[in-house]
Amino acid sequence: MAPVRTTGGVVAAAAISIFSMAMLSHLLSSKKTILRLSKKKKKKARNGLVDAIGNTPLIRINSLSEATGCEILGKCEFLNPGGSVKDRVAVKIIEEALELGELAQGGVVTEGSAGSTAISLATVAPAYGCKCHVVIPDDAAIEKSQILEALGATVERVRPVSITHTDHYVNIARRRALEANEVASKHRKSDQMDGKPVKQINGYTSGEEKQSSALLNNGRGGFFADQFENLANFRAHYEGTGPEILEQTGGNLDAFVAAAGTGGTVAGVSKFLQEKVPNVKSFLVDPPGSGLFNKVTRGVMYTREEAEGRRLKNPFDTITEGIGINRLTQNFLMAKLDGAFRGTDMEAVEMSRFLLKNDGLFLGSSSAMNCVGAVRVAQSIGPGHTIVTILCDNGMRHLSKFYNDEYLSLNGLTPKATGLEFLGIK
Repeated sequence: MAPVRTTGGVVAAAAISIFSMAMLSHLLSSKKTILRLSKKKKKKARNGLVDAIGNTPLIRINSLSEATGCEILGKCEFLNPGGSVKDRVAVKIIEEALELGELAQGGVVTEGSAGSTAISLATVAPAYGCKCHVVIPDDAAIEKSQILEALGATVERVRPVSITHTDHYVNIARRRALEANEVASKHRKSDQMDGKPVKQINGYTSGEEKQSSALLNNGRGGFFADQFENLANFRAHYEGTGPEILEQTGGNLDAFVAAAGTGGTVAGVSKFLQEKVPNVKSFLVDPPGSGLFNKVTRGVMYTREEAEGRRLKNPFDTITEGIGINRLTQNFLMAKLDGAFRGTDMEAVEMSRFLLKNDGLFLGSSSAMNCVGAVRVAQSIGPGHTIVTILCDNGMRHLSKFYNDEYLSLNGLTPKATGLEFLGIK
């Protein structure tokens, strides 16, 4: 019986050995697969907040694509650290100012903004060792001021007036930078006279100057970001957003559309695409109260009854914030546009609710208007085309107006559509 047991043991041992080898081979193969997948998925960590800005995803907006027969794609700029497309602009403006010596580390960046650019500047300024002072129209959503203050910026809310008025929020912001530079100049002269450093308490310079912000007294000077006229705005999109769109679409796009406030986004992207893909058409979508539609389509900013730059913008001309303007900025002049479309407040409101319900996209007012523009372009050029637009920011900074049922009701803007019938699509 012993030989039989021995033979069985040998057979069993052989079977175990074969099984073990198979398992070992499987484990080694699995380990290699896991390592290969890990290596493939591994991405280099980004270097701080600034490096996390840009390279946002380009997504298919399914509901609009299916409704129009076009591929409608949205660049998700609301995924930037500061929550909007303006993060790109803030970085470019600050970096160029530092390089040119127009802004010193520890200095104060001032800006007149309806919200998004200000929030972006307040977000990225600390990464460069700088502070932020913002002048904002008091008809802007209150949560924007609250966000700015939470970010450590000093906020001045002022009444909306024409850009030609000395107290327009942009002009006040320009003055604040000059005031900060005057204070810095006085401190430098004082240092030269007595050879003693300027006394500072909790980071702020002491003194008798009565400025609107303690930040302006820190003795490091100020820099007016000037997002409307500073071409760093245009360059941020010409060098960043445009190339990203081209890469993400593989050059397979037919049209680009966006609204304009400062004009930097639509100008930078349209000019880049025109140079790289000449067949791409670029369009503007313009909200109520803005003169850019007439400028693009008819070559004139206003009707004969209006004088350019002198029209007092009614705060109720449009519910959309940050887009629409009644003058030509240096940034907008760089745009290469093939046409323009009108968009209404009602269309923007309805679009925002439609996208939330059908795509889970919670978008701000300018993003919703851009999507209105994308559908208008699709209707104009027909099915089978690829259209790209910008999803500038999300709805979180638009709660008190654009997503406020009571406010909308008071202004006759309560959404009622069940589909896209507000754009003529059944």
